Amino acid sequence: MNNNLKELFLLDPKVTYLNHGSFGASPKDIMDQYFKLQLKLERQPIDFLANNIDENLKNARKSLSKYINCNSSDLVFFPNPSTAINMIAKSLVIKKGDQFLTTSHEYGALIKTWKFICDYHSAKYIEFDPTLPLVSKDDFLDQFFNKITDKTKFIFISHITSATALIFPVKEICDEARKRGIISIIDGAHVPGHIDLSISEINPDIYVGACHKWMLSPKGCSFLYVKKDIQEMLKPLVISWGWESDSPGESLFLDHNQWQGTNDISPYLITPFVIDFLKNNNWKKVAKRCKKTNLQSRDKVLELFDEKVLCRNAESWLGQMSSIILPDCNVLQLYKYLKSKNIEVPTLEWNDIQILRFSIQAYNNEEDISRLIKYLKIFFN
Repeated sequence: MNNNLKELFLLDPKVTYLNHGSFGASPKDIMDQYFKLQLKLERQPIDFLANNIDENLKNARKSLSKYINCNSSDLVFFPNPSTAINMIAKSLVIKKGDQFLTTSHEYGALIKTWKFICDYHSAKYIEFDPTLPLVSKDDFLDQFFNKITDKTKFIFISHITSATALIFPVKEICDEARKRGIISIIDGAHVPGHIDLSISEINPDIYVGACHKWMLSPKGCSFLYVKKDIQEMLKPLVISWGWESDSPGESLFLDHNQWQGTNDISPYLITPFVIDFLKNNNWKKVAKRCKKTNLQSRDKVLELFDEKVLCRNAESWLGQMSSIILPDCNVLQLYKYLKSKNIEVPTLEWNDIQILRFSIQAYNNEEDISRLIKYLKIFFN
């Protein structure tokens, strides 16, 4: 294991980078291997993109399936979770009056997706707004389950929320959805490589995750898991060679979705190398250390402001990210100010609240948070 993990990454050393959550950051070794795969593609594009694509993708899916604990034939790669969710959203059989139950903490682009779909089908988009601060998992679940009606046909919820950085109890929600015959769709964009993930244990109907965030893959590598009994209802976003294929593979789900035109699949094929990198550098231990630093940093930043918090018992609700409610301010102005001090950290409006969200990854340390606090004090004083 490398003792100076910051040296593994390609990030600009002049920048205090506290925004791993948005797009991730890939280590040098992973990027070197990625470039090698791209060169291999260019040396013989036919072999890379046509003759060997099924076997290459099968090996990558097999490696990923072991890492996230599911059947490899229930997985397909996508460039990002939003694209995968769009395929799901445009495939579901939705009737007038059906209800989609979700939360007020979902990712903005996917809120737009589901509202579009609901409007198109004259369905209802129902948003659960949990009482803040979150205290206990049981309280959250009781409130959420009270929103379910006999018209609730779909549940869409984040495993780790984007704006508020909260870990939601998705296993219990999937269990309840299954009892009631509701399709469960989980947005796990921030989960792989961040917290332990066992799809078999959660047992959702649909789960999407990003490998290019906390798993450290190159940009453009995500996955879609779909339970076998609902795969047949899904239609690909792009009708291509896999549709009514001349050489059918092991399932229509794979045929329809794993090759949709000329696409650089190098980010997908590097997955086994990425997983080996995480294992060789004991990334579970790294993540545990980062979570500890995150919780300590959250306490320090909260001391600056007399504002409501998003959760109590932070150990249960947070991983390597924290979102802090700010005093009333211009978040764009704050972002630009911190940017001028070479601090990269997102500031945003969420439900009429101003929020700052910082991420702690292997390359971060206490000095990074100290710099953030220094300039937050200046800005707000």
